[in-house]
Amino acid sequence: MVTVGVCVKNSALTIRETIESIISQDYPHELMEIIVVDGYSSDGTVDIIKKILLNSDIKTRIFYENKGLGYARQIVVNNSIGDYIIWVDGDMILPRNFITKQVDFMLKNPKVGVAKARYSIAEKENLVSYLENVEFVVAFNNTKNSQFRVLGTSGCIYRSSALKHVRGFDTKIRGVGEDMDIEYRLRRAGWKLCISSASFYEKRRRTWQELWEEYRWHGKGGAYIFKKYGKNADLFPRKSLFEILFSKLIDSILAYRLLHHKKVFLLPLHYMFKRIAWIYGFLEGYLGSSVQ
Repeated sequence: MVTVGVCVKNSALTIRETIESIISQDYPHELMEIIVVDGYSSDGTVDIIKKILLNSDIKTRIFYENKGLGYARQIVVNNSIGDYIIWVDGDMILPRNFITKQVDFMLKNPKVGVAKARYSIAEKENLVSYLENVEFVVAFNNTKNSQFRVLGTSGCIYRSSALKHVRGFDTKIRGVGEDMDIEYRLRRAGWKLCISSASFYEKRRRTWQELWEEYRWHGKGGAYIFKKYGKNADLFPRKSLFEILFSKLIDSILAYRLLHHKKVFLLPLHYMFKRIAWIYGFLEGYLGSSVQ
């Protein structure tokens, strides 16, 4: 049994394709359920979801919350009857065999608590969203075990027994960071976190301003994790700035070999822009009266 957890807020522009890709899965629908947790969207997101699922043969439940991502994901965990939970964001598109491939991977690897699918490039992306996707495509362009990389929840399949082992998500996390927190606890509990051979598409931010706000938000989440775990959270690069930029140049070369587009050589500048936004958000969260 597989639970598809969809935690959304104000995703009206992208949610249609997301839900349609879920109900188009070739995995047996009688072995699937969809749990939607909406953060009180004001743009009609839930109405779109309900309309698309109206004639679906997949069992669906919809919940509402206003306490943040950690709380939203735990609602899915608490109400799930699946052996596995697959996390789908409101801007993702799944190939038809996505769930089948993810479940097969978990069945063959019983010690894996989380398996992350790989990113793919969507067509007709502008420069900002293209560079963002390219970075993730290069980073996850292998199926090797990932014991140190933060996988994130999107496109991941979680083993329900692993979630129960670590008592689920931290419901106090209102913004981002719930993924870093639970991955830290899963690894500490002995579960493996891996990259599978499945893939998915994600619609990225389309402007530099949107990208700045996203990584500023991630930085605030990092401040919460740092306050909770200190240096053990391993949030900061161990390499020098020169080493990091050199590695991004290498990534650009790898990306060029994969995609054959010269604009991938902007990846080092793209990384610096996001990193500055993250640091800004981290300092806001760490020095502010409230973390998120």
